[in-house]
Amino acid sequence: MTVMEFFGCAFIAFGPPLAMFALTVANDPIRIIILISAAFFWLLSLLLSSILWYVVVPLRKTLAFGLVFSVIFQEIFRFSFYKLLRKAEVGLKKVTEVGADRHAVTTGRNTLAYVAGLGFGMMSGAFSLINVLADSVGPGTVGLEGDSPHFFITSAFTTLAFILLHTFWGIIFFHAWDHQHYFSVIYVICSHLVVSCLTLINQRGMYAASLVPVYCITIVTGILAFKAAGGSWHSFRAFIRITPK
Repeated sequence: MTVMEFFGCAFIAFGPPLAMFALTVANDPIRIIILISAAFFWLLSLLLSSILWYVVVPLRKTLAFGLVFSVIFQEIFRFSFYKLLRKAEVGLKKVTEVGADRHAVTTGRNTLAYVAGLGFGMMSGAFSLINVLADSVGPGTVGLEGDSPHFFITSAFTTLAFILLHTFWGIIFFHAWDHQHYFSVIYVICSHLVVSCLTLINQRGMYAASLVPVYCITIVTGILAFKAAGGSWHSFRAFIRITPK
C-alpha cells in the first residue's frame, strides 16, 4: 500500500511537469541548458534562505519568517536570471541552433521565460516533496495515530500547483519586465507570497482550506500567463477545434 501511495503521489506531482519537459524541452539542448541554469538559480535562493534562517537564531522556530524571506529571495533570483538571459541574448542570437519546433530558439522570448519558469518549478517541487515521498514508503501509514490520511496526496497536489505556478510566474514576470508592466511584477510577488502563506494552514490539518484557493490562484495565473504569451480566446478556440479529416 505504501509503495502504491509513493508512486501515486509522485506521478500526481511530477507527471504533468515531466510531460511538459519531454514534449517542449528535452529535444532542444539550449532549452535544457536554460532549464538547468534556472534550477541552479533557484538553488541559490534556497541557499541564501537557509543561511538567513541559520543566522537569525531566535526565529528558527517561526516558519512564517523563513517562508516570507524564501519567497523574496526566489523572486530576486528570478529577476537576476531574467537579466542574465537578456544579456546573453546578444550571444545566443549568433547561434544558428533551431529548436524542435523548427523555430530559432533565441527568437522566442516567451519560450525562454517558459523554460526558465519550468526550471524554477521542477527544482522547487523536487525539494518540496522528496522527503515526503521518502516517508510515504514506510514504515507505518499516516493516519494511524489520529493524523490525516490525506497528507501525502495533499502534498502532491500542492507541489504540482507550485510547479505550474512557477512556470506561469516565469512567463508573466519576464513579459512584465520586457514591457514595463510593473503591476504584473507586483502580482507575481504578491501571489507567490499568498500561495506560500496558504500552505501554513496545513499545519492545522485544514487541507481543503489551502488547496482550493491555491488552485484558484493557479488557474487565474495560468490565464494571465496565456495572455502574456500572446494568447487569446480566438487562438484558444482554434487550438481545441477538431479539424475535419
